[in-house]
Amino acid sequence: MKKKILLLSLCFSILFANSCTDLEEEVLDESFTGGASPEAAADGIIAPVYAAMPDLFLHTRYFALQEISTDEAILPFRGGKDWGDNNIYIDLHRHNTTPQSAIVNDTWKSLIVTGVTRATSAIDQLEDIDTETAKTYLAEAKAMRAYYSMLSLDLFGLIFVKDNLAARSTILRGNDAVEFIKNELLSVQDAVSNTVGPGRVTQGAVWGLLARLHLNAAVYRDPYADTFNFTNEDMDKVIEYTDKVVALGQYQFSPEYFEIFDDENHTNKELIFALDQRAELNGHNRMAYFSLSGDQFPLPQFPKANGTDGPAITSDFYHTWTDAYGANDPATMDPRFYKKNLIIPADSCMTAASFEIDRGILRGQQYGLQTPASGTPFTRCGDGGANYKVGKLFNRTRGLANVPVNFTEFVNYTEAGRGYSNGYRVLKYEFSKKSDTGRNKGDADIIILRLADIYMMRAEAKLRKGNAADALADVNIVRASRTARVTPPALGEMTLDILFRERGFEFYWEMQRRTDMIRFGKYEGSWTEKTDADKRKRLFPLPQSAIDGASEIPGYLIQNASY
Repeated sequence: MKKKILLLSLCFSILFANSCTDLEEEVLDESFTGGASPEAAADGIIAPVYAAMPDLFLHTRYFALQEISTDEAILPFRGGKDWGDNNIYIDLHRHNTTPQSAIVNDTWKSLIVTGVTRATSAIDQLEDIDTETAKTYLAEAKAMRAYYSMLSLDLFGLIFVKDNLAARSTILRGNDAVEFIKNELLSVQDAVSNTVGPGRVTQGAVWGLLARLHLNAAVYRDPYADTFNFTNEDMDKVIEYTDKVVALGQYQFSPEYFEIFDDENHTNKELIFALDQRAELNGHNRMAYFSLSGDQFPLPQFPKANGTDGPAITSDFYHTWTDAYGANDPATMDPRFYKKNLIIPADSCMTAASFEIDRGILRGQQYGLQTPASGTPFTRCGDGGANYKVGKLFNRTRGLANVPVNFTEFVNYTEAGRGYSNGYRVLKYEFSKKSDTGRNKGDADIIILRLADIYMMRAEAKLRKGNAADALADVNIVRASRTARVTPPALGEMTLDILFRERGFEFYWEMQRRTDMIRFGKYEGSWTEKTDADKRKRLFPLPQSAIDGASEIPGYLIQNASY
């Protein structure tokens, strides 16, 4: 068997065939046999489909679009020096993103040019290999194409479909796109394995994605609607598929919330579908380092592994917690908010093994390893050098050695609000113990779907059908599952606003906020520095480079409204 592998350049050959101008599509012949078994050939075909995911889930791509565009996260021009980037993060938060945005362009390339194309190419090749392994991989490739397509529909309002690699892609929008994704997932629900997750698509993942598709189908069918039509038929399907996942009995809630996001969480039973990261392969540590201060060094063995003073949570999002718990500090009431790990001893000396920074939403004065200057070894205690000195942190890496790393609630785009310590920070994913620079060698799977979301989706479907009692029960099951430290008190009632708030508590920093805000009718609201109420901003612009690449086909690729 000799197949052609398409290495896709910026001509966006997933869109059309034989119509690139200036930029070329490079075609290489590659034999997958050459002495290799059909099983090895199949392994080589499916691997690139999953390998598209690490780039997609970088902090400056899908994460930025899903979080920094919302009331949950804000990324100022730190100190007037860092993260300016031609105002792309400020524009994103204010809903002023343009078709020239690097975030939009990079996400599009990772998602469509790489992800959808690799999946389509794998489907074409795997259909020619007659082994059981190849059949399983074929099902996974179709499921991955459906998943990538669902993200494309969610972000840009369209998907690209073709089965013949030599043909021009068909562009689908609205209900046609929903039906294609649905049918693609239904076609493989019994062909994927249930023993290979969470880094590969399983039956539980397929059913979870079907539930997510039906939950958002009203938005996808009519993204600019004044009121979304959540049909009973869709909500019944959400309940059906979430029931199926629960009935599998192979997923379990994690009693310690932050263990879901720990290093080497590959075997955590709450995970259903995730980007499988390994420090020795392609893993990155961006989810952990992105929000931390440049003077937070989580690893005594690596004096160059620190944070970057990136996004903070907004005061608006913070107040959803304080409003929910009133006079009580949410850190004492809800284990999802914060986990204290760093207990400063009286002599401020700690062994490397006992040093572990706090997790969750970080507030106030931060403590940590002491450095005389940026890039120098950490200060040892006067006990022969066995222990490390731990104390108050200052912004030394920013040239502000007298300014403490004291995270404050106040954060915005003014000079007063964009300082290096403005805004409460988030460390949800554990900082990889193998990351010698802080940026690379991530060892925590990035979660796409987990058991808590199954219960939360089912609760929402029940609530939208008028069954508030059963919705309340499902949400309280999730809350009651976190028993390792403090267990949140049970809720006494359930409304859409309470459910939206609860999804924020459970899934913050997990790249669901924008989709949730749109579905719950919150995306046109005002928060922090954002006042734009244009409902057409629910979709992002198509990259201008993609439109230019398709310009010789009139009417083929049309920019989304308002851009």
